[in-house]
Amino acid sequence: MGVTCVSQVPVVEGKSAQQTVELLTRKLEQMGAEKQGTFSVDCETYHTAAASMGTPGQAGKLLYVMHSSEQPLSTFALFENGPCLVADLNLDVLMVKLKGFFQNAKANKMETRGTRYLYCDFLVKIGTVTTGQSGRGISVEVDYCPCAVPSDCWNLMVEFMQSFMGGHVPAVPSVFSAKHDALYTPADTMVQYMELLNKIRKQQQVTVAGMR
Repeated sequence: MGVTCVSQVPVVEGKSAQQTVELLTRKLEQMGAEKQGTFSVDCETYHTAAASMGTPGQAGKLLYVMHSSEQPLSTFALFENGPCLVADLNLDVLMVKLKGFFQNAKANKMETRGTRYLYCDFLVKIGTVTTGQSGRGISVEVDYCPCAVPSDCWNLMVEFMQSFMGGHVPAVPSVFSAKHDALYTPADTMVQYMELLNKIRKQQQVTVAGMR
């Protein structure tokens, strides 16, 4: 893989999430992009047991356990604003054994699924973010495959994203600021997905609170 940017695209006014996804994919296909299968990313949230039990004086921490179809043999464990651990699939079994320390917030599982497109040196993945059976938003992942240093290709990535995302091109991902001239890694992509899914989750919470 090269350098990746993960972002959210808002649903077009008067359209559904699926119709907005179709508009984006149609633009890519009109540009000459070709379908390259499907992709998925999922994220399960774990609370520290102390927080789940309401232990006084214990600040709750969240642990996100994530999987990506692009890295089928790996499991990613991330603390928000903390380190990212890359392990094999046995980590899922280990989390069950660590239920005395981390408890699964099952209702908070989120995932994004969609289609992969290849256009020249770019790999684009447009997905629908869901919680259970409910659609929550749209994710767009753009990979520039030939380069592994974010600072060397960001301007080119912006120009390409503008060609089919219009005015919804994201700001420089936060993970890029720490890379400087360092090589981009798959863990950096998972950090971006964690931030995106948390953003969408908070948007949903605000919407629900506003309806009460």
